[in-house]
Order: sequence, then C-alpha cells, then structure tokens
Amino acid sequence: MDEERRQGSAAGGRRAPGELESSVKSVLWAATGALTAAQVTERLPGSLAYTTVLTILSRLYDKGQLTRERAGRGYAYAPVRDEAEDTAVRMVSLLERGTDRQAVLARFVSELSTEDDSLIQALLRGKNRS
Repeated sequence: MDEERRQGSAAGGRRAPGELESSVKSVLWAATGALTAAQVTERLPGSLAYTTVLTILSRLYDKGQLTRERAGRGYAYAPVRDEAEDTAVRMVSLLERGTDRQAVLARFVSELSTEDDSLIQALLRGKNRS
C-alpha cells in the first residue's frame, strides 16, 4: 500500500492497532464483575457493532488475556490480570526484546518525571528491605 492510501485510511477513521483491544480491556477493568459482549458494547464510547466487540473479546480470550463463563447463550468475560499487572507484564516483555537492557533501562529512567523517579526509588528501597 502506498503512503497516500495509508494516510487516507488513517484519516478515514481507522483506529491504531490494538486501540480497540485496549478500550475493551479498560471497560472490563472498570467493571466489578464479568461482562457480556452486549454490556461491553454499551459501555464503550462511540458506536461499535456488537459483532466487532464480540470478535475483540474472542481474540483477547484466545490470547489468554480474558477468562469467560457461560452467561445465557453466550459468555461473560473478565480480565485475567488487573490493569497494573497487565501493564507491568507488557513493560517487562518490551524490556526483554531489547538487545541492550542497560541502555533501555537508562533511557527509561532518564525520561521519568521527578515524581515517578521518587516513586521508583521508594519502591526499590522497600524491595531491598524484604
């Protein structure tokens, strides 16, 4: 696909890769229990088709990111991990893909805000005590 067509499709309302999955997971993390595809569809911003949401839920389930239980003729879905754990797992996965772990960590630390830097230092001090 040439550059003009790629930009045209992005401008035409296409979402970034993973954006729908992230939105669906956010809805599930905010819920107090498992949700059906219809319930997720109702809680998502915008107007996504029920079948689109069902496809996303099925894909997340197949990837091992969701559990599901029977709910009538369909399923109710819940995340396997909470948002903090999911983000941490993704961060570790990205770190492990790099060839120079020290350089990646050094760059990451250099980009932290003062508040985040202080928080990480406090967390590391607490870890060293246990």
